[in-house]
Amino acid sequence: MSTNKMRKQLARAKRVVIKVGSSTLTRDGAVRTRKFGDLARQISSLIEDGREVVLVSSGAIAIGAARLEWDGPGDTIPKMQAAAAVGQIGLVELYQRRFAKHDRHVAQVLLTRTGLEDRERFLNARQTLCELLNLGIVPIVNENDTVATEEIRFGDNDNLSANIVSLVEADALIILTDVDGLYAEAPMPGQPRPALHDEITEITPDIKRAARGSASAFGRGGMATKLEAATTASHSGATTVVCNANTPDILLRVLGGERLGTVFVPSERMASRKHWLAFTTRTRGKLILDEGASKAIVDRGRSLLPAGVVSHSGNFKRGDSVSCIDPKGREIARGLCAYGAKDVGRIQGLPTREIERVLGFSNGDELIHRDNLVVLTP
Repeated sequence: MSTNKMRKQLARAKRVVIKVGSSTLTRDGAVRTRKFGDLARQISSLIEDGREVVLVSSGAIAIGAARLEWDGPGDTIPKMQAAAAVGQIGLVELYQRRFAKHDRHVAQVLLTRTGLEDRERFLNARQTLCELLNLGIVPIVNENDTVATEEIRFGDNDNLSANIVSLVEADALIILTDVDGLYAEAPMPGQPRPALHDEITEITPDIKRAARGSASAFGRGGMATKLEAATTASHSGATTVVCNANTPDILLRVLGGERLGTVFVPSERMASRKHWLAFTTRTRGKLILDEGASKAIVDRGRSLLPAGVVSHSGNFKRGDSVSCIDPKGREIARGLCAYGAKDVGRIQGLPTREIERVLGFSNGDELIHRDNLVVLTP
């Protein structure tokens, strides 16, 4: 698809997820209140034009640290969580006041990865967010940093925003940052700016090398996480744009079809449940497959049977998500395993007729049924 077509497609986007980071909302720990007002104005205008907007906003830790008169976000997880608890109130209060000037209500939605790994909770979150959008309310989504740890957090709001795209089946993801987009190579201090990518159809190793981490003390992301987010959103069929929050009327202009920022071309939309399996659930173990099982899954869309498993690792339970690894060590699929790790160890490599004899029970012939399996390679 040409760049002009992609931009026109953005102009037609009905449901949009917008992600804004701490580097936009704060500077050296100080809150940039005008940015909140500017976001509220632009988003309210988009809604008036008939669009639906979910705002994924960082900033709670930075605002909390400022209110606590700290120089940084805190040097321990408990301190960062405390700052988040203080700052989340201030964050939503700022948005509430700014959106009220445009007669618009906001709602606070705090999420964690473990909350969305459960399919029922995932669907409940979708129902809530969609109802808020139907009511014309702006959901302000953030990771629940007051309880999140390294094991349960999305890791950054870039990846959270991409999961929200899948959750609400959005048409576009706009990631606001402090640079104009993705450069062909990493910018160096004191050097001329390198060329800017206008459109990316494939995230190649060269593009990944050009990305580097965030320089903000309060930010957890960087350009690398934005590439991850674009990949995740792409598989939901959504167009992603990484652009500069400091450009005047950036949201109105990008969603009006102007050639600003870097646009990532979406791939074929993955079914919601498959997308949830691939990008939201966290894998708890690995199944090493033989060549025959690998081809059956990738080429013929088959279920995974015990006979195709050579070995396994991890302490996963029945119903947990596991990675399927081919003989070359590549992850080719993910799925929900019908048996726990101990039982897999007893039946791996055996024909299905042996399952009940060996275990004394059967949860079915398949380790992973094809309905609970998503292929990650072409």
